[in-house]
Formats: sequence, C-alpha cells, structure tokens
Amino acid sequence: MIQIEDKNGENVEVTNLNQAIKQADYFKNFSHTDKLFEKFDKKRQAYWQDMYEKLIKISDLKVKETKQ
Repeated sequence: MIQIEDKNGENVEVTNLNQAIKQADYFKNFSHTDKLFEKFDKKRQAYWQDMYEKLIKISDLKVKETKQ
C-alpha cells in the first residue's frame, strides 16, 4: 500500500499502482458534455492531473529500484 497526499492535502491510499494510474489517466481527461459543468470539470481535471503525475513519479521510482 502507498499513501499519496492529494491536491487538497488529504492522504489517499493506493493498493494497486497500475490500476490507480489507469484511473487517474481516464479521469484527468473526463468532462461532461453539458457546459454547465465546465467549472466543476476543470477542477476535477486538475485534481486528477496532479494525482496522475504523482502516481507516474512513484511508478518511475519503483522501476528504478527494481533495476538496481
């Protein structure tokens, strides 16, 4: 298990890194077709983009560790 601090300062537990990366990748690009949700979508996309970048960094570190 990995704990990551999200954009809001909350700790998020990650039990499956690969699955978490896929989920963050999906949601960082998700948006509603209804423009009434545009402001909400931008906040959510920024949240998931931040989470995605953190997960990728952790994944890269894990790959480097296994190569050593």
